[in-house]
Formats: sequence, C-alpha cells, structure tokens
Amino acid sequence: MPRVKRGNKRLQKRKKILGLAKGFVMTKSKLYRAAKGSVERALGYSYRDRRAKKRDFRSLWIVRIGAAARQNDLTYSLFIRGLSKAGVQLNRKVLADLAVRDPKAFTTLVDTARRSLSAA
Repeated sequence: MPRVKRGNKRLQKRKKILGLAKGFVMTKSKLYRAAKGSVERALGYSYRDRRAKKRDFRSLWIVRIGAAARQNDLTYSLFIRGLSKAGVQLNRKVLADLAVRDPKAFTTLVDTARRSLSAA
C-alpha cells in the first residue's frame, strides 16, 4: 500500500482550528488537540445561541411593553388585544422601542387600545 503524504492539507487544517481558537487561554489557543475540543464546543454554543438570542430579545421586548402598559393602567395582554382589534400592526420590537424612547407616543397607543376594547 502506498504511503499517504498529506502535503499541506494537515497544516492548513490545524492552522484553521488554531485561528478559530485565537483569544482562548493557555493551551487551548496553542495546542491543536486542546484547541480542537474547545473550538467544537464554542461553535456548538454559538450555533445554539444564535437561535436563543431571538427568544431572549422577544421576551425582553414583552417585559418592556408590559411595564410601560402597566404605567398606563393596562395589562400587557389587554394592550396587545386592543391594538389588534384597532388594526394597529406594530411588532413588539417597535412597541418596546416606543415604550423606552417615546412614552407620549406609547400613551396614545394605550389610549387607542383602550378605546377599541371598550367599543367591542
């Protein structure tokens, strides 16, 4: 059986892993075997957390909207239901931004939601 000479493929592969491990501490950034495990683990976490970030932000927006709605004497669920009945199609990201940056505009939205709830 002929001997397999890998050429520079092996070096390129190791260099890629060590490049991804740049910034890790001690042997995890210097030694290939330690770096490989750390990089695989880090890539797994980054894949998972790119999806979790979306959930985290949505829950943050809901908390902010709920707090601002309670300041205007309305619960989050009633506020969202009132907006949907009024036909206001603003997503939670925009509503949370309004709640933080422009409380007067948010108050007008609360009044709109309250009017549509009382009309039904």
